Amino acid sequence: MIINTGQRTDIPAFYAEWFANRLKEGFVCVRNPYNENQVSRYRLDPSVVDVIGFCTKNPAPMFSYMDLLKDYGQYWFVSITPYGRDIEPNVKDKHQLIRDFQQLSKNVGIDSVGWRYDPILLSERYSIEYHKHAFAQIAEALDGYTKTVVISFIDLYPKVRRNFPEAREVPREERIALGKELISLASKHHMVVKPCAEGDELAPYGADCSGCMKLSDYETAIGARLNAPKKKGARAECACYLSCDIGVYNTCKHLCRYCYANAENSLVMELSKQHDPKSPFLIGNYMKNDQIHDVPQKSWIDRQLRLPI
Repeated sequence: MIINTGQRTDIPAFYAEWFANRLKEGFVCVRNPYNENQVSRYRLDPSVVDVIGFCTKNPAPMFSYMDLLKDYGQYWFVSITPYGRDIEPNVKDKHQLIRDFQQLSKNVGIDSVGWRYDPILLSERYSIEYHKHAFAQIAEALDGYTKTVVISFIDLYPKVRRNFPEAREVPREERIALGKELISLASKHHMVVKPCAEGDELAPYGADCSGCMKLSDYETAIGARLNAPKKKGARAECACYLSCDIGVYNTCKHLCRYCYANAENSLVMELSKQHDPKSPFLIGNYMKNDQIHDVPQKSWIDRQLRLPI
């Protein structure tokens, strides 16, 4: 099976010690975000967990714990965007993040790490020309360290509108104009652009619009076929294979203004104070009325020998 860590928060950046403790103890408890007493308990054991998926803006805090991950398949998405602290107030220096990406790629392999350049927003400061220049610089630095770059344009969810009221949607004409440039730049640096939930409008220009985190991406990362149950993406336009996320909403302390997973900064800081690295839960601990469900788990790796035809 696949365990995901990055749809609700950034575990490597802020909760690496906790996750290391979960790997050592061999299980993790996750509250249903819509029913707090409904708890799913997952085994963390490479005999049943084939891949752990990460999505982070800072992988470095996990580097000292990588030995705990060596028996698991891994796929890492690392976001490197061109924004300043006006948009991403707590994201680390981008030059250091590039070096961290390079180190991670050397550790887990080029097929197990992808670059996310998203979401793309346009403003007077962050113009099309600005994005072209920034993307080119990052792509050059990551040449040979990944084969994939995921892009998407900002989605104005209610939380985003509240925290980033001046943000605007990117019109189709500008999406096409910038997308074509990024596809060309990525190709020069041996990468394929995968738009995230953007339809197929960039397919004629060379983008892979089939999904940015498909089952086949996990399979390539681990070098094995997965007999996984069918699963829908997070949204109707999403073709990604997402399952079993162990994070918690409103806990990512990057406080990026475009974030869909945080409601208010004050709530993030309040919940973060309830984090205990030794707890089975990312936030808080067991509660009196908890109903704990041990999730059935098994390996999805197809171990049947297949002869080449």
